Amino acid sequence: MQFAAITSGQRGLDVHIAGDLAQKILSGTLKAGDVLPSEVELCSHFGVSRTAVREALKLLSSKGLIESRPKLGTHVRDRTYWNLLDVQLLEWMQGIESTAEMYQQFLDFREAIEPQAARLAALHATQAQRTELSLLFREMIAVCAASNFDLARWLEADSAFHRLIFHSTDNCFYIPFGNLLETIFKCFFTWPSSAQDIFLDEHRKIYEAIMIGDADAAHRASMNLMLNSTQPRL
Repeated sequence: MQFAAITSGQRGLDVHIAGDLAQKILSGTLKAGDVLPSEVELCSHFGVSRTAVREALKLLSSKGLIESRPKLGTHVRDRTYWNLLDVQLLEWMQGIESTAEMYQQFLDFREAIEPQAARLAALHATQAQRTELSLLFREMIAVCAASNFDLARWLEADSAFHRLIFHSTDNCFYIPFGNLLETIFKCFFTWPSSAQDIFLDEHRKIYEAIMIGDADAAHRASMNLMLNSTQPRL
């Protein structure tokens, strides 16, 4: 197995090591039950100190990817233990083809929770949050109306729009999902190349329902966006 050598002058050695090992686990190169090389071997592979290796292993352990046992070494844990709602773990998944099935499962999960988030936002969004949502939707309209489609500008407005919906639920358990969606958008979606590929009308219905406080309409509009869009479901 090949490991990427890291120069001693590089910052965040533990994160780089953890990322390299995590991608091998997430891609299936290292499978559940596989035993990782010893700390001494990893030090040699990566060209770093034992301290950096230990910190990297702690990081992976905190995300549920590995487990260390006395005399048995450090082994890869089954996927059921992985903390898949961890933003850093999702970023490590980027570009790994074998995560396609997992990504589809996330889309199914999103369909289950985002319409309810829209319902709660319609009921509980503050005036300041409604004002912010209005500004974001105006920005989305402006992007679509521009002669040249600005993908970066759309990404920023769209991800902020969906994040704000979760933040407007007045429910502390929904808020982290808004941040999670932003990471998913940036790392996994194949983005549209023109305004014609964007479901602006579906977003409009969500926006209008939240603004007037119609919880049922917000839920229905959000569900329609999930169901009527083909990938990417923005």
